[in-house]
Amino acid sequence: MAKDDEWEELARRQSRKRRPLKRDKKRSKEEQLDSDFERNEQNEFVRDLEEKSSKYAWMKEKRYSTMFRDIEEKIQGAMGTGSFDWVDRRVFDQVFDRLTLMALYKLMKTGVIDTLDFPVARGKEAHVFHGTSLSGEPVAVKIFHTSNAVFKNLVQYIEGDPRFTGLRRKHRDLVEVWVRKEHRNLTRLARWGLNVPLPRGIHKNVLIMDYLGTEQSPSPKLRDVLIDDPQSVYDDLIEFLAVSWQKANLVHGDFSPYNILWHDGRAKVIDVGQGVVESHPKSQEFLVRDVTRLVEWGKKNNLDVDLAEAMYEVLNMDLSHVKQIELPEEWN
Repeated sequence: MAKDDEWEELARRQSRKRRPLKRDKKRSKEEQLDSDFERNEQNEFVRDLEEKSSKYAWMKEKRYSTMFRDIEEKIQGAMGTGSFDWVDRRVFDQVFDRLTLMALYKLMKTGVIDTLDFPVARGKEAHVFHGTSLSGEPVAVKIFHTSNAVFKNLVQYIEGDPRFTGLRRKHRDLVEVWVRKEHRNLTRLARWGLNVPLPRGIHKNVLIMDYLGTEQSPSPKLRDVLIDDPQSVYDDLIEFLAVSWQKANLVHGDFSPYNILWHDGRAKVIDVGQGVVESHPKSQEFLVRDVTRLVEWGKKNNLDVDLAEAMYEVLNMDLSHVKQIELPEEWN
């Protein structure tokens, strides 16, 4: 009898397991709708490729189709599986134009990167992808957009910088200047031992640097992290601003918790493209703004900090212990 009871209990359990059939059907219907939507986008993309007047017509030309086939497998992770006929059209439209693909081709052929694996961040100016180097190390591949006019609003950070004179106002030129500027600023800050991702390579509108994160996701922004010891983080960042100003002669220009990642238990500063040298006509204005944002972050984290004191510290901090370091030659 006890055995019969056990069988009945087992049957009841199996019955309970089988019940959520309707939810499974609902999920299947949603998956089918997603699949139909994706197929429609793919078909539309293929139709565009086949039209002679399409902006993708260049891909039919022998020299470009050969180039693309050569690196097609290496960028599947960024664009989707299958051949280029089946990429995510929205990402393709925003990022992978002809000149960008040529830049990636150059970086792959010269051994700076091996594969583009998956997207990790998207902003007004660029998409960032997880990539892999030839040695198997993870790298960040930052691809700056060439199809919008956002860089025209950022000319104030370029004009007045003696490193970039004779500036032309064509959009493509502005993009390439901005990428070179970010690369040079990263190198300049890294030489003084500051906590920024090391630059690994650059070509046209593509910048390769250290990847900050795990295999699953990028490191979180400082604004999204609950900090156990905000005072030590504040002290670290105030020294970052002091070393940047006094030693590297550079101002970040957009020093906010959105542009600082929390990586390996420490704040790591990113997005330095707008950084200006000390001789730039707006450098002091940008420095005050950077310090103000740091003080605001400190106050939000219940620190007793003051703007005047913070400014004094940035301008007068004793940095006799800070020395320049040598970077690998290929990263300069």
